[in-house]
Amino acid sequence: MNEFDLLIVGGGVLGTFHAYHALEKGLKVAILEKDKLPQSATVRNFGMVVPSGMDTKWQSYGRESLSIYKEISKKVDLTMREYGNIYIASNPEELVLIEELHQINLANGYTSLLLSKEECLAKYPGLRSDYVLAGLYFPEEVLVEPREMIYRLQDFLVKEKGLHLLNYQQVNHCEVVNDRVEVTTSAGAVFKAEQAIICNGSDFQTLFPDVFAKSEIEVVKLQMMQTAKQPSNFVLPSGVLTGNSIRRYEAFEECPSFAAIKAKEDPQSLTKKWGINILFKQAMDGSVIIGDSHEYANVANANDLGFDNKEEINQFMIDEAKKVIDLPNFEIEKRWIGIYSQVKNHDIFEHTIDERIHIITGIGGKGMTVSAGFAKEKIAKLL
Repeated sequence: MNEFDLLIVGGGVLGTFHAYHALEKGLKVAILEKDKLPQSATVRNFGMVVPSGMDTKWQSYGRESLSIYKEISKKVDLTMREYGNIYIASNPEELVLIEELHQINLANGYTSLLLSKEECLAKYPGLRSDYVLAGLYFPEEVLVEPREMIYRLQDFLVKEKGLHLLNYQQVNHCEVVNDRVEVTTSAGAVFKAEQAIICNGSDFQTLFPDVFAKSEIEVVKLQMMQTAKQPSNFVLPSGVLTGNSIRRYEAFEECPSFAAIKAKEDPQSLTKKWGINILFKQAMDGSVIIGDSHEYANVANANDLGFDNKEEINQFMIDEAKKVIDLPNFEIEKRWIGIYSQVKNHDIFEHTIDERIHIITGIGGKGMTVSAGFAKEKIAKLL
C-alpha cells in the first residue's frame, strides 16, 4: 500500500535526514526521488562538516549534526574522517578575526585551538611560509565523501530502519484531501500520508509555482577541481580553509572587527567577482580537492549561469591555491560544477500549506554541515 506517516519529496541530504529522524520516532516514511540517486548539491560539494563557519544559530545545528554523524558512523561507514578543519590567516587582519572567533567559540563552549605560524608549518606539509601567519583549528569537525555518504546513509536506512526509498518518482501534484496528503507522480502513482515535506527546490517550483514565485530563492553555481593522486607521503591532516574563508564565512561576521575589515576590500577584485573561497581537502584516494567559486542568479535567470566550467575561474583558483600550499602535484584530473539554492533575505525557506504540506528548502551551502541537526528539531516540531 502506498500509504505512509510521512512523505518526503527530494532525496538529498536535507530530505534524507528528515527521513532519518522520523524513522527514529517509529514512523512509516517514504522518500520520493526524481532521479535514480541524488544528483545535485548533496553530491556536488566539498564534503566538509564545518560548524565553525556558521553563525551562532546554525553552529548549534552543525554541532548537533556532528554528534549525529558520529553516532550513525558507529553502525555504518559514512566515509567520515575525524580530521578537523583549520582556518589559515594570511595577514594581520585575518589574524585578528581568527583570534576574535576563537574567543567567541570559547564562550560558546566549542573547542578551537590557535596555532602559531611555526605550529601550522610543522603540521601541514607544503604550507607556504610566506602565506601563513597563524591558524585556528577545530578538532571536532569531520570530512566526508559527499558522492558516497548519502548513498551509504540511504542504504542503511532502507535495510536497517525500514525506509521506503522510491526512485524515478517525478512528483507533479501534491494536495491535502480529506485530511491526508495525496501526492501524484508523472507515472500516475498516488501516495498518501499524514504529512509531506518538500525538500527539493525544483519540485517546489513544479508543485507550488505561485508560492515559489514569491520565495526569493536564488541559485548559486560553484566550480571545484580535483588533482591527480598526490605522492603517498603527502598527507593533509585536516581540511584547510584560507583567508578567503575567513572573509566570507558567516561565523566571522560576528567578530567585532569584521565589518571594518570587509569595508576595506576591493569590490572590483576577481576574488569578489567570482566569490572565490580557496579550500583544500584530501580525498580518500590521496588526491586533493580545490575550490571553490560562487556565481549568483535569480532562479528565473538560472540558465544564464550555464553548466560549463569557466576556465578563467579555474585558473585563477589554481593560481591562488599555489600561494597557499605547494602541492607535490597540481595536475588537475577532474573539474565539475555544483548548483545549490538559497534565499536572498533568509537563511532557509519554510512554508506550510494546509497544515500538512511543509516546504523546507533553500538551505544554501550549509546543507552538509547542518541538515542532520536542523532536521532533528524540525521533525520534533512537525510530528
